[in-house]
Amino acid sequence: MRRQLNTLYVTTGGAWLHRDGLNVVMEVDRQERARLPLHMLESIVCIGRILASPALLGYCAQNGITVCFLTENGKFLARVEGPVSGNVLLRKEQYRRSDDPAATTAIVRNLLVGKIHNQHAVLARGWRDHREGLSDPAKYEHAVARLKRIPLRMLEADISTDFLRGLEGEAALAYFSVLDQLIRTEASALHFSGRTRRPPQDAFNALLSFLYTLLTHDCRSALETVGLDPAVGFLHRDRPGRPSLALDIAEEFRSLLGDRLALSLVNLRQVGERDFHSADGGAVYLTDEGRKKVLVAYQERKRDQLLHAFIEEKVDIGLLPFVQAQLLARHLRGDLDAYPPFLWK
Repeated sequence: MRRQLNTLYVTTGGAWLHRDGLNVVMEVDRQERARLPLHMLESIVCIGRILASPALLGYCAQNGITVCFLTENGKFLARVEGPVSGNVLLRKEQYRRSDDPAATTAIVRNLLVGKIHNQHAVLARGWRDHREGLSDPAKYEHAVARLKRIPLRMLEADISTDFLRGLEGEAALAYFSVLDQLIRTEASALHFSGRTRRPPQDAFNALLSFLYTLLTHDCRSALETVGLDPAVGFLHRDRPGRPSLALDIAEEFRSLLGDRLALSLVNLRQVGERDFHSADGGAVYLTDEGRKKVLVAYQERKRDQLLHAFIEEKVDIGLLPFVQAQLLARHLRGDLDAYPPFLWK
């Protein structure tokens, strides 16, 4: 099993990253603030106005450590990486399958069965733990039932990828229509009435968007590690600059590493109203301090372990995207008849 390495998140504005021997050093105003051995890292994520030396970028590229640059609000800017790795035959098969409607439908079906199963798991756990405190139990119970039925409709024989996308949208509508009932805080600013993006219109959506960005980065790194092309997906259509396959794999983990973690952060009061700010046009984003709190919680969550139903082993949550990338690669090589989705229990 692959050893889980660390991701270094740099959020201090004006920080200067450089290499000193086999270490990465962070300086602010010419004062050293942090030093970490590079062999412990698999990636460096720079959020906001961060500078990095050419020597550090060159070393990271040569040694398989990706360096990613995001805006303060989590928007992707650039990524520095070394030569493309992996078996060219695997990537060619990936491209062939992505152009084959039947093969694409088979993979998308299982991806979405996993995604909706995990959404159902979030709501089912909420029903079990907070049934008495729900604001609209009838609506909530109806959503739980819909999310249990929709994956069964995906198993029908004659079905297209577009129809599967339609069922995904139906599931998302049911799921997000009741997710707010699981928010246990009295602060109205931390509640939400539905998913909004580009930009997020409330604090909870801002929290979800930031967590989804971190998750997509991890999925992209996992795919590159096993030799797959993150840009060529099955559920998400190809678009220049979009990591479509990374977004595909991330779908299975949004409810676990995004939604559940966001609920925990709000309900346990680890983030509050002061950790968000409003921008022109009504957009809402995390503050610098808010981002730091979320990054710490995200890294801690990745160290927890879950039983993976298919491989029947306990796995660090942070390694689950890597496991799914491996399983997808095995399916594309012909070692597995179908892509086995991650099913959270």
